Parts: sequence; C-alpha cells; structure tokens
Amino acid sequence: MKRLFADLDFREGELSVLFTDDKRIAELNHRYLKRQGPTNVLAFPMHFGSSPDILSGMLGDVVISVDTAISESQELGEPLQRTVDRLLIHGLLHLLGYDHEGSRKQALQMRRKENRLMSLVMEE
Repeated sequence: MKRLFADLDFREGELSVLFTDDKRIAELNHRYLKRQGPTNVLAFPMHFGSSPDILSGMLGDVVISVDTAISESQELGEPLQRTVDRLLIHGLLHLLGYDHEGSRKQALQMRRKENRLMSLVMEE
C-alpha cells in the first residue's frame, strides 16, 4: 500500500477503514445513500467539493463488507486479499473524487486508475 499512497501523493494524513458485515453495511447504505441492501464498499469523504485537499489531514472513511468481499473473491476466483485491496482502492478513489455512476467516460477513467493502482499493490 505504500506505493499506492505515494503514487496518489498521499504521504501524510489519515484514512479510516472499517471492515464490517453485510448487515451493518446495508444499514449504512440505506442511511446515507438511501439504497437498499448490502454493497461491497462505501466511501465517506471528509472534504466538500470536487477537489479534496489530501494534505490537510483526514481524507475520509472507507467501509468494506467482509461478507461481500468473501463472496466476490469466490465468484471471481481471486485471493481474498486481492479482493480487499481492490475494494480499498475503489473506495479510496471515491474519496479522491472519482465516480463511476455519473457517465460512461467517468466510469472508464475510474476503472483505468483502479487497474493501474492494483498493479502497484500487486508489485509489493
């Protein structure tokens, strides 16, 4: 993860990561996003606006459902650690302002960044 954070120029600050179950992430998903059911990862940025100032301290919170990560890992036939790394990167990119729901172009841009960052993590 050191290479990932260095690549994102996030050398100093805080990132909160919560590992939870499907029940709790479904509660958070409903409470904050008005969506039903569990999801794999949620991100709660501590900044407002479109450009986070990651030099100011707390970047935000990433919440990962371990239940869903295990299911995805088995479904994709990949090690659980790789699935968790992918979800963490996905959540981190959301904290940095990336979005995959706004447009196809944004989704593609986020996917490319995610894939590049995953390659850095896998090299460690």
